[in-house]
Amino acid sequence: MPFLSFLLFVVVSSFTPGPNNIMAMAFANQIALKRSLIFCAGVGGGFFVITLLCTVFNLLLTNLLPVIETPLMIFGAAYMLYLAYKILTSNSQSRDQAAVHKNLFWIGALMQFINPKGILYSIAVVATYILPYYSTYFSYFMFAVALGFVGFLSTFSWSLFGSLFQSFISKHRKPFNIIMALLLVYCAISIIYP
Repeated sequence: MPFLSFLLFVVVSSFTPGPNNIMAMAFANQIALKRSLIFCAGVGGGFFVITLLCTVFNLLLTNLLPVIETPLMIFGAAYMLYLAYKILTSNSQSRDQAAVHKNLFWIGALMQFINPKGILYSIAVVATYILPYYSTYFSYFMFAVALGFVGFLSTFSWSLFGSLFQSFISKHRKPFNIIMALLLVYCAISIIYP
């Protein structure tokens, strides 16, 4: 396997802005770094499951992708627009935040199943770097664990950024929320119009 190429693809795909990273930064800013780790763990767990499923069902997904691509893109974009709306209209005293924060792990994990960037990333990394070079279920499992851990690390780094600049962001909450919402809108648009 061309390890350097694999590593560059994984790092660039995981650490660039996307819905997971933007949400992690927003959560860390709103509820502190320690509590946002639950969301990051959910993202890592979701990436683990998606990567494992892509590995096991690679041929099935590849054959079905043209059929499910459009509905997946529309649903994913709609969900990102919903998240953008929630960030834009949120304030520090929001009543529904407590319910959302109880489910951060599941939000992070389930978000991966409607995240076209994450699904396409998993399909690409499995088809390009894993299946052509490895053939044991143990190696598939270990790659899924490693990629899940990278998903956790990428969202954690964005959470850390949100936490470190919490006092600055708190003073400028409205512009910060507008920027985060616009970034999610951009993600949604880039899914529909790549």
